[in-house]
Amino acid sequence: MLARIALALALVLGAASGAAAQEPDLIFKKSTVWRALTPDDKLAVYGIDDPLVEGVACHYTTPERGGISGTFGVAEEVSDISLSCRQVGPVKIKQRFGQGDVVFSERRSLIFKKMQIVRGCDAKRNTLVYMVYSDRPIEGSPKNSTSTVPLMPWGTEVPPKCGEWLNK
Repeated sequence: MLARIALALALVLGAASGAAAQEPDLIFKKSTVWRALTPDDKLAVYGIDDPLVEGVACHYTTPERGGISGTFGVAEEVSDISLSCRQVGPVKIKQRFGQGDVVFSERRSLIFKKMQIVRGCDAKRNTLVYMVYSDRPIEGSPKNSTSTVPLMPWGTEVPPKCGEWLNK
């Protein structure tokens, strides 16, 4: 019995320490389901900056479960996540990247599900492409959202060509 408790505690701590290198900024939350004695279900809007592409920010909205399981952090969150990314300043790409590289990742359940925001480049249109999706080891989710950021001049700054920064 004690071994089971230790294993469960290790899993919870492992899930908590497996957070992404960057913590998203909470912008606001809006209640969607009222619950009398426990926290409400909510939609939460978060903002993140692309760690490799200065001048690009993304915002995503994700449902957060309330109730007893949400209170203790053991609720499996649904995969309905929306995404919007924009150029917010002059774009500077810090290093080469591959198509589909992870920009941000976050666990959506105690063990199996995680949300990922990945980046690609449409070299023909000089546009960064961001996609958010959730996955599981056995059965993934087809729910996803895509946002594009055409690289445009900012003031006198000439934008980089994203295709020149792709790993070949």
